[in-house]
Amino acid sequence: MEISPYNTSKKTTKLKLKKHQSNNHIVHHHEASIDMHRSSTSSDSNSETCHDHDHDHDQDGNIKWSSKLLKDCAKAISDRDSLKIHHLLWMLNELASPYGDSDQKLASYFLQALFCKATQSGEKCYKTLSSIAQKNHSFDSARKLILKFQEVSPWTTFGHVASNGAILEALEGETKLHIIDISTTLCTQWPTLLEALATRNDETPHLKLTLVVMNSSNNVVMKEIGQRMEKFARLMGVPFELNVISGLNHLRELTKERLGVQEGEAIALNCVGAMRRVELEERGGVISMFKSLCPKVVTFVEEEGDFCSSKDDFVKCFEECLRFYTLYFEMLEESFPPTSNERLMLERECSRSIVRVLACSNEFDHENNIGDNCERRERGKQWCKKLSNEFSPYGFSDDVVDDVKALLKRYQSGWSLVVPQGDDNQTGIYLTWKEEPVVWASSWKP
Repeated sequence: MEISPYNTSKKTTKLKLKKHQSNNHIVHHHEASIDMHRSSTSSDSNSETCHDHDHDHDQDGNIKWSSKLLKDCAKAISDRDSLKIHHLLWMLNELASPYGDSDQKLASYFLQALFCKATQSGEKCYKTLSSIAQKNHSFDSARKLILKFQEVSPWTTFGHVASNGAILEALEGETKLHIIDISTTLCTQWPTLLEALATRNDETPHLKLTLVVMNSSNNVVMKEIGQRMEKFARLMGVPFELNVISGLNHLRELTKERLGVQEGEAIALNCVGAMRRVELEERGGVISMFKSLCPKVVTFVEEEGDFCSSKDDFVKCFEECLRFYTLYFEMLEESFPPTSNERLMLERECSRSIVRVLACSNEFDHENNIGDNCERRERGKQWCKKLSNEFSPYGFSDDVVDDVKALLKRYQSGWSLVVPQGDDNQTGIYLTWKEEPVVWASSWKP
């Protein structure tokens, strides 16, 4: 029997919803043969910041069929149990849909990764997904998607407000500012900072913004973004210079010369969502390179997940990946209307990352020279340990923390800010969704 994980036809949605209504019967009918309860009693030993949220049950206490089936399928793949793999993939394919509820959506995208893992086709699938994403990438679509996401969720704006606050305080009184932006935010962070510079009491400083573009698909939109940034800076009356650095294979290739660092510049290094794309063994070297730039402040923002500690244990890595994206998909479900195209696009973006983490070999980047794109997240506590080797915590002032709290009040309930207490090895602040940490922001000084 041929099993296809790509059944995305809207015509099948009603049928699948009917199946979903009776999915508990399907799952329990097969419990004896596929040992369903085995995975539901396991715990995530690597989750240092997880609280009491049970990702195997919904809000009403009902068992999530997708979590049970997906975990058992991952275990079967790890055990190389071909009969059970085939059986579970078939069941998932019958129940999953990218147009259903969050359970069905998770099943659909993780099914794709499990199918690729089982058939050793991850690299091919990842290349195909990346190629499709690059062809469909345009300035208008990217801008609309990012702005809509920021309108309904603080997932990205949390880090923007915290980082901008730390940068403005660290560079106060300086006349020549140079911000080196290594991020995936397409400059959506900087208009508010330009406004703040324009209203400073002292002389308006000159700002040089250097954008380091690692994702080749973003090259399509950078020209348009640059023109808009320059126009906005003129409107704000801020002397402004923009440089774009692209064509890098790895962040370690950056140097003072390539970044155009000049004497007398006060440098701020802004790193948002970029370091998880650097190979694990190269992260220390990249952080050392950051220090060689002699920045006055380094702002560092990453999503809270650990895909590294268990990278050699497929089942544990799968469970952590599923935990992280379950939170993300639940957040999207509560933030967007059910028929939102933006929500569907954000979910589809996850598919590449899930395939990359779960179905591609560690040697994939080196063999294909696709650069920093490994998608290996680490938790704030793990990043603290690495960053502390080269930097000291700069911290966020009470004013910055108050700004972030004010930001969160603009969104629906469920979001909060957490400042770690009583841990000398932990710094920074966390954005939490229903008490679960999802984004970590920090600032550092040499």
